[in-house]
Amino acid sequence: MYWCKLKLTHITALLGGIMLLSGLQSCRPDIKQTGAVQKYFDLAGYFKADTARLKKLNPQIDKTVTHNGVSENNTVQITNWGQELNLFIQSDINRPAWKNSYLTTNFGDLTIYKAKDPELRTTKVIINTNKGKIKWVLIFNHTKNLLYETSEKLSYFPDSAYQIDKSQQVRLMGHNVYHITGILLPKK
Repeated sequence: MYWCKLKLTHITALLGGIMLLSGLQSCRPDIKQTGAVQKYFDLAGYFKADTARLKKLNPQIDKTVTHNGVSENNTVQITNWGQELNLFIQSDINRPAWKNSYLTTNFGDLTIYKAKDPELRTTKVIINTNKGKIKWVLIFNHTKNLLYETSEKLSYFPDSAYQIDKSQQVRLMGHNVYHITGILLPKK
């Protein structure tokens, strides 16, 4: 009986550690709280504004979720766009401590932000515009520590689709691959 309690304690400690490490990132103040000038494109502001727009528009979504090769597809109404696009919002690179952490490259309508430090969670952001309007956004995130490693590719096409590709290796719990696609359906 004692060994069972010991294993449960270890598992609880491991899960608590994962939650603590994943919550540390949210302890950093937002740029708006510090009053600092934003050096890079305001991803968080853009996605927060677009979540408000999508909430008002209230489109139907053809949503497919795949977990380790098993897919489920439904037509849904998203009630909380902030939660649905939270990974995009959390990929903001405008933290005061990171003001010189990204290399910015422009190629016509394409802007690329690439992390100078491989330890930063958001490693690359690619934004394509047309006459100042966003056509699409690609975001690459990577986190690695003693407990887990996660890679994400986030794709966003305003007024048409979004896609989340996530690969996660958690120590003692295994490997998981997620693929989420949401396609905005036209109004009937």
